[in-house]
Amino acid sequence: MLDVSVAYNRYKFLGYEFLTWVWFVVEKDRALLRKFDPELLALDIGNRVMLENSMHDATESVTIKGDDAGLEEGVLALRKGAVVTELNLIYQSGDHEWRFTLKGESFNIAGLRTPETAPPESKDDIEGIILEKVYLCEKVMQLVDNMFNYYIKLRISDEWTDQVLPELRKWIHN
Repeated sequence: MLDVSVAYNRYKFLGYEFLTWVWFVVEKDRALLRKFDPELLALDIGNRVMLENSMHDATESVTIKGDDAGLEEGVLALRKGAVVTELNLIYQSGDHEWRFTLKGESFNIAGLRTPETAPPESKDDIEGIILEKVYLCEKVMQLVDNMFNYYIKLRISDEWTDQVLPELRKWIHN
């Protein structure tokens, strides 16, 4: 059995690669996103992308922030060998919108903003509002789980090396 720290260091690239793949899918294959949530209206890159490039003894970090920030610098960093370490996403499903940051190293969901819920009118409404908030949080976790499950199955298939990886490289270098 692998030591936890050995396993962590051996496979932490999967989180970074997953975030790069999510960015690629958001940019190039929006139809695939409907597999993860049939009610999905949109999944967009939000206002923050963090990338890291480890070269020799130094680590270069690139952070793209802002609502109207272009992602060209991020793609340029990918060309130079950087990996996506954090990706802010805007998820729209039905009449609702969620904003959250997905971290590649730990798969943490940070800064989750769920859709607004109605304020309680009485003490009896509190339980319902809490359950609604839990449901709204679970919806994001289910989306991320569905995407990651699909990615892992794709990653270990021949389709990854034969089709996806060439398309991903083409996207990065064009």
